[in-house]
Parts: sequence; structure tokens; C-alpha cells
Amino acid sequence: MLMGGLFRSYIQQNGNQREFKMVKEIGHFIGGKQVKGTSGRFADIFNPNTGEVQAKVALASKAEMRAAVENAKAAQPAWAAKNPQFRARVMMKFLDLAAKHKEELATLISMEHGKTVPDALGDLQRGVEVAEFACGVPHLLKGEFSDGAGPGIDMYSMRQALGVVAGITPFNFPAMIPLWKCAPAIAAGNAFIMKPSERDPSCPMRIAELFLEAGLPPGILNVVNGDKESVDAILNDPDIKAVGFVGSTAIAQYVYAGATATGKRAQCFGGAKNHMVIMPDADMNQAVDALIGAGYGSAGERCMAISVAVPVGEGTANALIDKLVPRVEKLKIGLSTDREADYGPLVTKQALDRVKSYIDIGVKEGATLKVDGRGFKMQGYENGYFLGGSLFDNVTKDMRIYKEEIFGPVLGVLRAKTYDEALGLCNDHEYGNGVAIYTRDGDAARDFASKVQVGMVGVNVPIPVPLAYHTFGGWKASSFGDLNQHGPDSIRFYTKTKTVTSRWPSGTKEGAQFSIPTMR
Repeated sequence: MLMGGLFRSYIQQNGNQREFKMVKEIGHFIGGKQVKGTSGRFADIFNPNTGEVQAKVALASKAEMRAAVENAKAAQPAWAAKNPQFRARVMMKFLDLAAKHKEELATLISMEHGKTVPDALGDLQRGVEVAEFACGVPHLLKGEFSDGAGPGIDMYSMRQALGVVAGITPFNFPAMIPLWKCAPAIAAGNAFIMKPSERDPSCPMRIAELFLEAGLPPGILNVVNGDKESVDAILNDPDIKAVGFVGSTAIAQYVYAGATATGKRAQCFGGAKNHMVIMPDADMNQAVDALIGAGYGSAGERCMAISVAVPVGEGTANALIDKLVPRVEKLKIGLSTDREADYGPLVTKQALDRVKSYIDIGVKEGATLKVDGRGFKMQGYENGYFLGGSLFDNVTKDMRIYKEEIFGPVLGVLRAKTYDEALGLCNDHEYGNGVAIYTRDGDAARDFASKVQVGMVGVNVPIPVPLAYHTFGGWKASSFGDLNQHGPDSIRFYTKTKTVTSRWPSGTKEGAQFSIPTMR
């Protein structure tokens, strides 16, 4: 088991003292077993609660990535040859194991990411739901058949696996996004190379172990930890046929361009700036509850977090601010192990410093900082990456805190005079991942859902993440590629269609035909 791990000593400077500590060393999962990294390069994994290094993760070289691909390539044909029901049963056994180990997996997430254990359980559950959907692969892989398409001719299509495919997943959902990527791919008969975030790799490693225990053959799911060198190795490897990515827009564009340049399929999901429009007729208590949970849950480190509230009309805006301020001030920030906390620390000091810098920028730009979370310190954990909730009012669309993704517990309120102005803000923004409207007016909700230029829309739902049997994907600079995550799109993405035209002649010689065949 991963929890046993490999351990190594390192020297930590603590004031004027140098002390030896034993920390876990995480390598890779290749060919059905854990292997040590051989590149000699490592990254620190921090405990977000304390700021201390709790583990080292190996960063793979190009040669290590190539070894994983060769292993996957050798294992994939036999796996693809298994009937879809067999592959579905392996997925079902994995689901049983994931349920049995859910607390363990959630704790791994919580201790490396910083999200609370209940939030981590939700992270895992949304990933498990895609694995549940993938159990329907015998039906999802069915092709089409046309009997008697021409004289003595039948036509049929079949969906076949691509071969070796890869996923590059982000730090903020260490269970959900890896499962969104690997479960449909594996169920469809592919071998999968997973490159998780080097900030919190333990849960993906453990997931790979559970798949092996469920009966997945060695080599079908490989976890290769790494940084940009590993990403570039994936993009340039000729045996990797498709790449899925979730992260920032800049890197999504980089991965999409690199993958397609080498003939790979690519689905790359980037940043977001999700608006919530609050109409004058909205239930204000419901709207505030929604904003508190969607804006500050998981310390705002969600691509579907609401980061902009757009109240329509001054009366709506004033009522919203009056209710939001005390709620933000009373947010309970706690350790990631505190099941009663509203949210825990951010993932790294760099993330903490980045979010604080955006609060500084907002103040300089002239937004009204109604609640300032920069001074929050967790007693006894002053070196942890904690940040109090922050709330801006009077944000304008030319400000950086409106244009750019902050990815932290910061909510901005941009006041709109009319519904049309609020709709225009959503449509004109660079990002188009998620959006929500709170209203009691069915006409307004229907008009908004029809006209808003955003990929996922919530009507009185603050975080409109579709369920596993629908598709997840944003528009504009939030998404690159034609096919989205999970739902039927996931099977389409990880398979290729082959169409067969079949005739069994009776033996009558017809002679050569030189014109293009038709079915007349």
C-alpha cells in the first residue's frame, strides 16, 4: 500500500538548528507496482495546515515517461480484447473498493490539498459517479447496423479503443478529475497514463492501487508524477493518441497546441470567472446561502466557484451586501481535518501569496473591500496557508480582479443596473465555464439560459456541475477541443469509429465496376 510508502531523510533548517526528518518519498505507479523515481529530481509536498514538508514526490524524466508508455502499449491490446462486460465488472469492483476506502482517500486529499474531509469526500464521490457511468460501457460502445443497405450489402459501425491515452490533472480535485479522465478511457479498452499534480499525488497513486486490486491488469493504469518535462514528454510521445487536461487557460492552450501539433486528440479545460446574477425578485436568503457556499467552499479553489456576484438594481445590491458581510465575517476557517470548518487552508504558500496579491490589487484599483481576510491567522498554525474570506463591492469590469481568475476565497460584487447589462457581463467575459441566475421569474430564467454564452448554466443552482451522464465543459477561453468531459462525450473522445460495408456474393460474376459505387 502507498500508506506504507518509501521514506528518506532530509535536512530542514529550523531557525539556527538543522534537524533530520523522515518523510515519505512518492515515486510512480508503473506496470502494476510502485517504482522509485530515477531522475534525481523531487518536488516538496507541503502540509497546508502547518507549512511543513510532509513528503517528496519524484519528477519523472522523459525516459521514465517513455518506459511507462511502452509498458502501457504492451498491455493495452489484451485489455481491449476483453469483452466490455468484463471491463465493466472490473469497474464495479473498483467502485466497491472506493466505497470501502473512502475515508482513507479523503484523508489523503485533505492532508495534501487542504480541503476539509467532508469536501474531499464530495471530491471523491463526483469522481466515483463517472466510474459508475463507465460501467455502462457495453451499451455505450454499441455501434449501428443497417440491414440491406444495398443489393446484398450490410453496413455496420463499431467503436474501438484508441490505444494509449493520457490525462494531465490539476491539484484542486485529486480524485474527481483523475477519475473523470481514466474511468471512461479504461472502460473503453484503452491503457491510461495519468500525470497528476505534483502538489497532491497520493490519492491518484492510491486509486491506481485500488484499480489493480479490482482486477485491472498491470500496465493499464500508470501514474507518472512530474512537472513540465513530463507534460512535454506526453505531448511529444508518438504512441499516446489522446490527451485530456484540466488547469489554467494558459497551460490548457499550451497542451492543446502541443497535442494537436503531433496529431493527438485533445480536450483541454482552462480557467473560469463564474458569475451569479441575482434578480430583484430572487429569494435573497437563498442567494446569499448559495454565494457563501459556492464562493468560499474549498477556499475558492474550484473551477466552478462563483467569484462574481451581479445583483440587478441598487436595491438588490444593497440588500445583498447587507446580508453577505456578516456571513463572510463569520466564516469558520479551520484545519483540513476539522469536519465542522467551512473551509481549510490553501494548497501552497505560493497560492496564498497569489490570492493576497489580488486583494492588494483590488484595493489599488478602487474596489471597496468590505471584508478583508488577509490578516487571518490560525492559532497554533501560524505557518499554515490560511486566508480569511474577503468580499469586494463596487467592482467594475475593467478591474483585474474582475478579468482574471483569483482562485481563492474572494468574492467580488459588480452592480448591474438592468438584466440586459448583467447578461452582457456574462457574455462579454473572456471565460465561459459556469454561470448561475437566481430568480423566481420563469421567463427571465428561460431567456437567460437561452442567451448566455457559457457552457454550464444554473437556474437557482449555484455550482451547475452536470451529473455524470451529462457532459461537462465550458465555452470560450475555458475550453479547447470539440468533446467534453464525462457523459457520452467521454466515450466518443476515447474511441474511434470504424464503419464496415459487407457483402457475401452468391458466386455470380458481375465484372469490374469503374464508376463510384452507389446503392441505386
